[in-house]
Amino acid sequence: MTEAGRITRLFKALSVETRVDMIDLLKHRSLCVNALAKSLGITPAAVSQHLRVLRNADLVIADRKGYFVHYRLNRDALARLRDDADRFFLHEEE
Repeated sequence: MTEAGRITRLFKALSVETRVDMIDLLKHRSLCVNALAKSLGITPAAVSQHLRVLRNADLVIADRKGYFVHYRLNRDALARLRDDADRFFLHEEE
């Protein structure tokens, strides 16, 4: 995938306020679907759909803990996003 394609995919994933709120919650600790749903005031089904988009963009990682799946941020992907955004938006002087 090209750099432009990767940036586009990430920005599309972050173009929904609920997903940005989820990223903000996951910055502090890993959470399961039900905990995210309660914190966000939406259904677990809606959380699962948003998490699918975030997983496909490689922004969150799923960890199975017994019967539950906890989601955490993919900090490496976020660092790459920051670096890609800097390269994209900042004009380098020659």
